[in-house]
Amino acid sequence: MTTLTRYISRIFLIVVCVCAVSIGTAGAQPLGRLVISRSPNFGWNLGFHLQIDGTPVTNIVQGHHYHGWVPAGRHVLTVSKVPYTGYSGPTSTIVDVQPGWTYAFTAMWDSNFVFLSPSGAWLTPGELWQNGWPGRPSSVRTIY
Repeated sequence: MTTLTRYISRIFLIVVCVCAVSIGTAGAQPLGRLVISRSPNFGWNLGFHLQIDGTPVTNIVQGHHYHGWVPAGRHVLTVSKVPYTGYSGPTSTIVDVQPGWTYAFTAMWDSNFVFLSPSGAWLTPGELWQNGWPGRPSSVRTIY
């Protein structure tokens, strides 16, 4: 009976160690917040298409904005005009996301091109809390 007890104890110990390692490596990747709004003079009949690292995310039209979470690290934000008329190629902006920080951009339209302009300074979590953020939880989306 002691041999069986030792065998079961060793198996249990191995399972516990594997679970502990799995939990440690499967931790959530730190995220940063990304907010993209439209300039007030963007145009009533125009929108823009947003891509993050080449992945289509959303089309943003009048009265809407994008609010989502992105993993920490370097990302390429690409925007293009919707509807696509004439020559209006996409423009890209690189952002280095830090965990817990918020990055705000304003989409602007000029000479048939849409581009992203940084909206002021990047905000720390404490500054966001003081400003009463987060906003509407229904508009939150996570990108992986």
